Amino acid sequence: WLLPGSLSGASLAHRCHHRATAMLDVPFLPFCAFLGTLGLLCVAMVGTWCQHWRGGFSLDGSSRTFNWHPVLMVTGLVVLYGAAALVYRIPHTWSGPKLPWKVLHGSLALGAFVLTVLGLAAVFRFHNSQGTPNMYSLHSWMGLGTVLLFSCQWAAGFGAFLLPWAPSWLRALYKPIHVFFGSTILMLSVASCVSGINEKLFFSLKNGTMDYKLLPAEAVFANTLGLLILVFGVLVVGALARPSWKRPDSDSLDSRQ
Repeated sequence: WLLPGSLSGASLAHRCHHRATAMLDVPFLPFCAFLGTLGLLCVAMVGTWCQHWRGGFSLDGSSRTFNWHPVLMVTGLVVLYGAAALVYRIPHTWSGPKLPWKVLHGSLALGAFVLTVLGLAAVFRFHNSQGTPNMYSLHSWMGLGTVLLFSCQWAAGFGAFLLPWAPSWLRALYKPIHVFFGSTILMLSVASCVSGINEKLFFSLKNGTMDYKLLPAEAVFANTLGLLILVFGVLVVGALARPSWKRPDSDSLDSRQ
């Protein structure tokens, strides 16, 4: 049995849900502006951390050489990669030729990959010059696995979407796989960066004037950086999953219009 009040209650709940959804309906371009500001803040904070607390930057194989590693990884593997992932969510990409946007997407991803490789070179140079073993921590395993997956993703995307002789059936088959691994690589990148920040704090503050557990200013600053990186990654993945921001299919009414 349904009471009359239950119908009005359901209608009220539906209206409240609709209003809440409308309030959360943020336009894409302001969202991108906020996300870009957040990404620049992450890059500025990791640079400030390495410059102010870790002694700056150098190429002499010392700890200052290592400082290039977090800066390049956050800039390339998180911020620039996130920008590449959102290219096809720009409304201007939904009409007209796709090739310029494909080139922009691939170029941003390639730039992110180059910065990532340079970041790996910095940490390997530091370890080798100091006699420190490579690839022994979970952070290093996860980070290298992410970079290898990223390289396979870029090569497969280049072959399937940019080379002219790739058949249409292959592109249609690979497209959902490419999209899935794009989000997966971004979240793995965020996890690698956050675990790397934590690992660096444990190593750096273990013999310092104030232990990590006492939360000195450096620990608070770096922990905040890790949270901002996590928020950035979650927002990018959320934007990629939002149905209203997805490019319409080529055979849909919206695309034809």
